[in-house]
Amino acid sequence: MTNPGLQGRAVLVTGANNQFGVGAAAARTFARFGATLFLHYHRTPLEAGEQADIYRTQQANTADPILEDIAAIGGRAAAFEADFTDPASVTSLFDAAERFCGPVEVLINNAAAWSSDTFLPATAVPRNSFLELWTDAARPIASEPARRLFMANAIAPAKLIAEFARRHVARGARWGRIVNISTAGSECFPSEASYGAAKYALESYTRTAARELGQFGITVNVLALGPVQTGWITPELEQALVPTLALGRIGTPEDVADVVAFLASEQARWVTGQKLFVDGGHSRS
Repeated sequence: MTNPGLQGRAVLVTGANNQFGVGAAAARTFARFGATLFLHYHRTPLEAGEQADIYRTQQANTADPILEDIAAIGGRAAAFEADFTDPASVTSLFDAAERFCGPVEVLINNAAAWSSDTFLPATAVPRNSFLELWTDAARPIASEPARRLFMANAIAPAKLIAEFARRHVARGARWGRIVNISTAGSECFPSEASYGAAKYALESYTRTAARELGQFGITVNVLALGPVQTGWITPELEQALVPTLALGRIGTPEDVADVVAFLASEQARWVTGQKLFVDGGHSRS
């Protein structure tokens, strides 16, 4: 990109406390292009005795290391912790962002939650989390893991899009970018049924938002990611995955961040409502 037109833009990135994650990589990339960053994060503390991998350990951190990275490259950024299961969190997040960097012009919906579940009855993997949302025939009860999964992956991003649009239209703005992060497995995800379903909902929200918000100069797109090393891929899993990738390697957060920045750039001004696979040619057969 010769000039992405991101200098001085106010960018809100959710789920940015994994120093080795997509959110952090996107924030650093935007900072290099001169944008002002506001980072959302939510800590999920490690449980006593939990054997955590790099990814899980990062989830328990604040966004301070990412803020330090951005400062080191001459960027300007602040961070705000918010739990999206709290109905007031989205408004509070935007209010805090506006106090720091002015009206948000770019929204990156990167925050996510994950759990493994299946429809198979005879398995050690938990039954489908979506069905757990109704655990009592007489009185619906939201189970905590299922509620968090759907809130983080579908409902919270939808609320963030709606709040972004409301403020954008109220101030008469004519330029805006929204990039949502999904998975290449959303259409069919054995052993991760509810995660895939929630991300598929996010993709539907993306297409609807693109159609409805285009009249206000807002583009909305979604990235479907293949295997990206954010701390969760073990050497054994990497060895198994590499043969399924046309480019012969696991993805990096920077691979994704560059595409996120492109979709927020002036070069992508006529791209909206699109699902772009960023997966190294990952086989889905």
